[in-house]
Amino acid sequence: MQRIASSCSDQADTIRSEPLLLIALLERIGAAMAGLYAHVIELLGFIGLTLSGLARNLLRPGNWRLTAIVAQIEQTAFNAIPIVALLTFMVGAVIAFLGATVLESFGASIYTVDLIAFSFLREFGVLLTAILMAGRTASAFTAQIGSMKANEEVDAIRALGLNPLEILVLPRVLALLIAMPALTFIAMLSGLFGGAMVCALSLDISPTMYLSMLHQNIELRHFLLGIAKAPVFAFLIAVIGCLEGFKVSGSAESVGEHTTSSVVQCIFVVILVDALAALFYMEMGW
Repeated sequence: MQRIASSCSDQADTIRSEPLLLIALLERIGAAMAGLYAHVIELLGFIGLTLSGLARNLLRPGNWRLTAIVAQIEQTAFNAIPIVALLTFMVGAVIAFLGATVLESFGASIYTVDLIAFSFLREFGVLLTAILMAGRTASAFTAQIGSMKANEEVDAIRALGLNPLEILVLPRVLALLIAMPALTFIAMLSGLFGGAMVCALSLDISPTMYLSMLHQNIELRHFLLGIAKAPVFAFLIAVIGCLEGFKVSGSAESVGEHTTSSVVQCIFVVILVDALAALFYMEMGW
């Protein structure tokens, strides 16, 4: 009898616990959605502050911190050239191999050149660069500002009567706005060069024929459509990285959490905006 009673009580506890688990699950989902909404509002507000700061200092060259901007350009652009060029070169070679393998069965291996050019000029050049900048530069911005926030250096800047937005955020945003288009151009050239090497070694397409096909079949608008996305990605990456840095509390664990969050957010936003831009280009017939 005791065993029957204990088993019945266990079943009753299980039945009672199921609604509690469902309520807890719904509660966590609701809290996550509320947190996402608050974060989007906070991000939009910080974007507005950054844009107003840029507009306010645009006609005041005396307020530009050229030394900080040049230092950030060196860190975000010049130091990133090797990794961007190497990665896009290898991706260009891989796309050429895949294109040649698929198109060879249709007797259209020559169109591998068009595949490489379209993919890198319109999408892969700017997208791969933006993802690299999200992992390399956004995390650096968050860690730098977060460390200053943890060491109370941001409070010291405010105590001196200075604006942390103009000192910490605007130089990073301007530097990335300059660096991103340049890195995107290098990524496009590296991807095309990687595809040209594979075409020359595997498809017997000489570099002269490769350049001739690029000149004949690829219009300038494809390059312009790809490079036009670079400043948008640069602005979003810089703003998200700086915002997560300002949200750091006074611990090293918080610096790591917000650094990870900034990288994830930047990659997600970059891919989302790129998909929306691709749909817009398709609808406009570009």
